[in-house]
Amino acid sequence: MEPVPPELDLVLGASACCLACVLTNPLEVVKTRLQLQGELRAPGTYPRLYRGLVASMATVARADGLRGLQKGLAAGLLYQGLMNSARFYCYSLACQAGLSQQPGGTVVAGAVAGALGAFVGSPAYLVKTQLQAQTVAAMAVGHQHQHQSVLGALETIWRQQGLLGLWRGVGGAVPRVMVGSAAQLATFASAKAWVQEQQWLPEDSWLVALAGGMVSSVAVAVVMTPLDVVSTRLYNQPVDSAGKGQLYGGLADCLVKICQQEGPSALYKGLGPAYLRLGPHTVLSMVFWDELRRLARWPQQRDT
Repeated sequence: MEPVPPELDLVLGASACCLACVLTNPLEVVKTRLQLQGELRAPGTYPRLYRGLVASMATVARADGLRGLQKGLAAGLLYQGLMNSARFYCYSLACQAGLSQQPGGTVVAGAVAGALGAFVGSPAYLVKTQLQAQTVAAMAVGHQHQHQSVLGALETIWRQQGLLGLWRGVGGAVPRVMVGSAAQLATFASAKAWVQEQQWLPEDSWLVALAGGMVSSVAVAVVMTPLDVVSTRLYNQPVDSAGKGQLYGGLADCLVKICQQEGPSALYKGLGPAYLRLGPHTVLSMVFWDELRRLARWPQQRDT
């Protein structure tokens, strides 16, 4: 990819992912509910309130109204803006420094950029997860935090748990985003370059970015889903007066407890909605990002 200034990539990357978030947030709501369903309970010992993508979307709409499908959207946009501005800025700096030209450089750059982005955006993701889990008592899964708004949630967490409480669960988020970011950026760049080499499509066509994004989406969903389940559980668990999680002691403890009590397959809970969310989100994000970069470079190319 031809470079653009890192400061511009910061804006373009965040804008692209926010556009994608608006379209895919209903799938994120369903995915969150499915991942919390049956928490720390053996298979078959709990009522399955949410079953599959279409049925679960209908369930959410009946319980919370059509607006319920966009629960946590404001927090989601805040998360996408914060996380991806840091992520794309860091990735762009790495590419500008020539790291992407080294063997495995795009993977390393994507992972480091993802870790930074996950840390920056963690408070917003915490609130997003808790808001999306909230519903009427009859359809509730996971702990119910009873937040009224994004700002109200941030204020409540700050008041009850202090500054560190806003980054509770970041230990699960950083590995999740590191893996996903490395897979997304590396496979997108590689797939896009391969499609261009085959000359099946015009080099400047948006379809090239679409093809790269489709390949990238599969890789992201496969590697991210287990860590995504863990991250959702860590962010949504209740805490004691000291701000310590009451269900899990951290990433490793959560992984072990899920596998022991729910079986290893529980790490892929919500895989269908996860892919249907991550797939379109990855494709849309990458296509929007690529096209916005093209538009940003157009005045310079025109002058040339």
